[in-house]
Order: sequence, then C-alpha cells, then structure tokens
Amino acid sequence: MTNATELIVPATLWTLVGFSVATWGLILIKGVQQLRLARQGRRFTRAFWAAPNLQAAADLAVASEGPQARLSAAGLQVLREDHAAADLEHTGDRQDLLERALRQQIHKERRRLDSGLAVLASIGSTSPFVGLFGTVWGIMHALTEIGRSGSASLEVVAGPIGEALVATGVGIAVAVPAVLAYNFFVRRLKVVGADLDELAADLISLARKGGWRIARSQPVVAAGSERAPRAAAAAEAPARTGAPLGGVPA
Repeated sequence: MTNATELIVPATLWTLVGFSVATWGLILIKGVQQLRLARQGRRFTRAFWAAPNLQAAADLAVASEGPQARLSAAGLQVLREDHAAADLEHTGDRQDLLERALRQQIHKERRRLDSGLAVLASIGSTSPFVGLFGTVWGIMHALTEIGRSGSASLEVVAGPIGEALVATGVGIAVAVPAVLAYNFFVRRLKVVGADLDELAADLISLARKGGWRIARSQPVVAAGSERAPRAAAAAEAPARTGAPLGGVPA
C-alpha cells in the first residue's frame, strides 16, 4: 500500500507533463492555422473586390481557400441555382435563401475555428488543481513518514515536501500558457467572425444590386475558330418555322 501511495505524486507530475505537451501542440497547430487563414483571407479579399462582376467573384470563390472564400462560394451558389420550393430547405425567396446559406456557413466556420479551444480552457482551469492535489498528497506522505519514524528531521520530510512543491510549480507552469493561448485564440476567433459577418453583409448588398441572381456563364468561343462565324450567324438569323433552305417560303 505504501509503495502505491508513493507513486501518486510522480503520476501527478507525469499527468501535468502530458497536459503541457498537449498545450504546446495545440498552440503550434492553432498558430499555424491562424497564420494560414490570415494570409488566405487577405489574398481572397483583394481578389474578390478586384473582380469585375459577381460571376467572376463566384468563380474565384470556388477556386480559392479559406473561410472568406467558402462563405462567398456558399452564398453566391444560391444566386446561381434555380430553386423550387419543393421542400422546407428551399422555401422562401432568393434573399431568404442567401441569408440562410450565409448564416449556416458562418456557423460552420466558427465551429471549425473553435476546435481545440475547449481543451486549452480545460487544461488552463484544471492544471493548478492537479498540481494542488500532488501538493496535498506529498504533505500527507510527509506526515505519514513523520508518524512512522517518530522524527520530524529534515531528511524525513525533505523528499515528500519537495515533491509537493514541484507539483504545485508544474501545475502553475502548465496553466499559464494554456490560459494565455486560449485568450489569444478566442480573440482571433472573434476577429475572424467579425470579418465573416462583414463579408456576408457585403454579399447581401451586392446581391440586392444584382437582382438576387447571377447570370449563368455562356460558353466562350475562341476568336478565329470555325465555330465563331457559325455561332454569330445563328444568333443573327431570324427564327423561322417550316422555312426551307434559301429562305423561300413554302
């Protein structure tokens, strides 16, 4: 029994070490993610506002990456499609469908950015208590050694008390980076969320000016090809029913 109780403080220390590894791993992953998202957002925003029309912006959104691109693609896709109110999902006019698509995509992006933050919050809030548990157990072990040996000399209590103090220090050392990282990434989440809300409002404004729809792109015929004069002639020729070749009425 005594040997088992002596392993509790080292087990607590190793638990805190595991918490620390998880914390710094999440900090590295989330940091790289935030850098990549910031770069993608700046690149897409510049290209989006440089697009000549919504059709070009929609094509750009489909070919780009990042939360802003996915939000734009989800919203502009609604304006491209011909919706029939055959189910509840497509009930409403185009404005309602656009706002719903934008709102759903913003929620998806926020859930994606929120991943891992709960772990940082849990580690930051529980690590001091885990260290305190090791401290309390170390003191109990020291008191047990004093009662068994009948002496309160330094050599009897130094080891258990030292382990207890180390557990407290490690618990605090693990909690501080986790709390700071959590606050930083929550702040970044709010900033990205505000950017998405602003982009959604801009998309609604642009869609209102365009009549809540995007014209489907027409096939482009290369200049100088044999199909070009045929396509032009077909577009200029009047539509006739039952007229024979040569244009002479039957």
